[in-house]
Amino acid sequence: MLINGFKAEGDAATVISGVPTTGRISSGALIEREIEFHLGSQSSLRLALRNPDLTTARRIALAVNDFIGVPTAVPEDPATVRLTLPRGFNGNIVDLLTDIEQLIVQTDQPAKIVIDENSGIIVMGKDVRVSSVAVAQSNLTVTIAENPTVVQPNPLSLGVTAQQPSTNLNVNESATALEVIEESVTLQQLVDGLNALGISPRDLIAILQSIKAAGALQAEIEVL
Repeated sequence: MLINGFKAEGDAATVISGVPTTGRISSGALIEREIEFHLGSQSSLRLALRNPDLTTARRIALAVNDFIGVPTAVPEDPATVRLTLPRGFNGNIVDLLTDIEQLIVQTDQPAKIVIDENSGIIVMGKDVRVSSVAVAQSNLTVTIAENPTVVQPNPLSLGVTAQQPSTNLNVNESATALEVIEESVTLQQLVDGLNALGISPRDLIAILQSIKAAGALQAEIEVL
């Protein structure tokens, strides 16, 4: 879960930034129920691509048809390739699947950025591009120091010595001027432009998400 804020507190002071009690789940859930199915008796099947892509689906169909020698595979959409059992496989589509699963197909790598919020790790694919955009980022530093003081009772009051909490809480925010990230042609140029801002990986995560929201990032962001 990705939390959109933080809270820091001592015994006598508290600072809150954003809304620390709300968050977002990065992926959903899939519930499946088993149904009766006999693979060997099928005359046609649909291969579902885990990462849908038109180019990859077409390459799979071409590789299968070249190997079999007859039109056997047809790409139906970015996520589906339909296989029809040809003659010569003894009426068992398992034989066909056994042969074609050994084929090597060059997949088309999508433009994607994978973010691990817990560890602050960011992984970018080689096809990630960004349009020209201006970015300003501020650094927030929170310092908490506890300095409890001793309170003595009044003379002859039969009181006891007590300790009164005292918290020194400082919040320093240093602003950064707008920096321009030029439109990138290669991944190295994109990384150099982001590194020029001199920010930490966790701040970079927020900047990438903001650039995506602005429509200047030509890539999909996946949060683990």
